[in-house]
Amino acid sequence: MRVFVTGASGWIGSAVVPELIGAGHEVVGLARSDAAAAAIVAAGAEAYRGSLDDPASVRDGAALCDGVVHLGYNHDFSQMDAAAKTDHDVIEAIGAALKDSDRPFVVAGGVLGLAPGRIATENDVPDPALHPRSANVALALSLARDGVRSSCVRFAPTVHGDGDHGFIATLVAIARAKGNSSYIGDGANCWPAVHRFDAARLVRLTFEGAPAGSSVHAVAEPGIATKAIAEAIGEGLGLSVNSIPVDEAGDHFGWLGRFFGADSTASNTITRELLNWEPTHQGLLEDLREGHYFRQSLD
Repeated sequence: MRVFVTGASGWIGSAVVPELIGAGHEVVGLARSDAAAAAIVAAGAEAYRGSLDDPASVRDGAALCDGVVHLGYNHDFSQMDAAAKTDHDVIEAIGAALKDSDRPFVVAGGVLGLAPGRIATENDVPDPALHPRSANVALALSLARDGVRSSCVRFAPTVHGDGDHGFIATLVAIARAKGNSSYIGDGANCWPAVHRFDAARLVRLTFEGAPAGSSVHAVAEPGIATKAIAEAIGEGLGLSVNSIPVDEAGDHFGWLGRFFGADSTASNTITRELLNWEPTHQGLLEDLREGHYFRQSLD
């Protein structure tokens, strides 16, 4: 199949593109810059010039293909409402291109905060008030009523691997700057995690076979105590490991404090049974011990 991928040059997308190509699909990646276009072409895909800020360009790209994987998003936490509005318009545009075609449309979501106080399952429905993006996922899934095989891959907050610049890399940078690796309170709160390559394989399986209106969990480890994460970072940097009081988390961790202090566990049982997905790559703590998170740039 010919697959249109937004976010094709991003952290997850750049793993999804070769995964799709390796399974025999042709990939067309949305590229808003020359650098993104070059990266997409180098990965063996076709670059399609356009932007999430121009939903018509996304609609036109989607119309040329047999299905869509929508991974692109503006993760600037200072502009959450604007990013969500852009995403909403893009999903509407893709829905218009795929209407009444039974073509697959995979959208990205998350498991963080999905079911506070218990293990989240794929059958849980996120509260739209949780994050502006949640309502957009609901919009994408509702397209199943319009003849679109839409589905959602809910990613763990930590999609880890060599080259990661997300939450874990940010925690490493904070620890290096503060001179200690810290966790919040007793550090018993948990984060789910998944390796980037396992996540990419799940995206491909979801595109190929997930039922319309379904959600799956890109979660290999249901929950890792944040204290254990801080200890692995401390070991990697040779720093002491400390507890930060809850009311000081914002000062110490900045914007990441409210995420690192969250307690979120998520199951992958339904996902594994539905799509025969089995994570095979190393877990987060093992990945941290490989050392690549602690290499400093020469720039």
